[in-house]
Amino acid sequence: MHAAEREEIILKALREKGFATYRHLEANVDASPATIRRDLARLEKHGKITRLHGGAKAVDPDVTAPGSPPGLVGTPFEKSLKQNIEAKRAIGQAAAAICDQGEGIIIDGGTTTYQMCRHLEDRKLQVLTNSLHIVNALLRQETTQLIVPSGQIFREQNIILAPAGEVSMPNFHASKLFLGAAAVSSRGIFQADALLVASQRRFLDRADEVILVADSDKLQTSSGAIVCPLDQIDRLITDDGADPDLIDQLREAGLEQIDIVASDI
Repeated sequence: MHAAEREEIILKALREKGFATYRHLEANVDASPATIRRDLARLEKHGKITRLHGGAKAVDPDVTAPGSPPGLVGTPFEKSLKQNIEAKRAIGQAAAAICDQGEGIIIDGGTTTYQMCRHLEDRKLQVLTNSLHIVNALLRQETTQLIVPSGQIFREQNIILAPAGEVSMPNFHASKLFLGAAAVSSRGIFQADALLVASQRRFLDRADEVILVADSDKLQTSSGAIVCPLDQIDRLITDDGADPDLIDQLREAGLEQIDIVASDI
């Protein structure tokens, strides 16, 4: 098999999945492991992929130039923070209100989960989060204990992520997980980047109750990689800009508890 053919197979696998392990590539490319690693090195040099521990991920050529640090697919945190801000603040306040005194929770990185922080003071929580923005906001709260996973820091989102297949989570189990999403539909919840998908799936295994926090704009799209189906979500908190028909579709798909909050509080 020629190098060009191998490269096309590799790039196709990464476009479809976002991330592929070395084992997956070795099973699907007719070449030795050493040859595949040389192919990956060449593709990375040309800015088409990013090699990670255990595999490789696709790169958007319009976002990442050759030789620059890898980034995540999706909207940078600072830009996303300004979008639908009133709705996100209302959702964040409602999410914080269901946290019980002294419990352990996981807060996934995102601009909606970030809005919970100001309302968590004096609840004496233990918080595991992968977001440095959330860490910075909660550091001021003397009674809030903070735990972070290990991994690489992605500066645009200020988030800590580890490659798929790498164990990086502390030995921590939470009563509640607060999860964000790039999109939500009756098929499940979506993220644009494979590393975000892997991180959120790790969180799902470590919580008794999963609360999805998503503003109404996220309910109007359905794209990216599926993190999980709706039957793994216990509760959705969204704002009153959500289309009632879309809410009905989510309920019919199995998401029974949906809290709708006023977006102008």
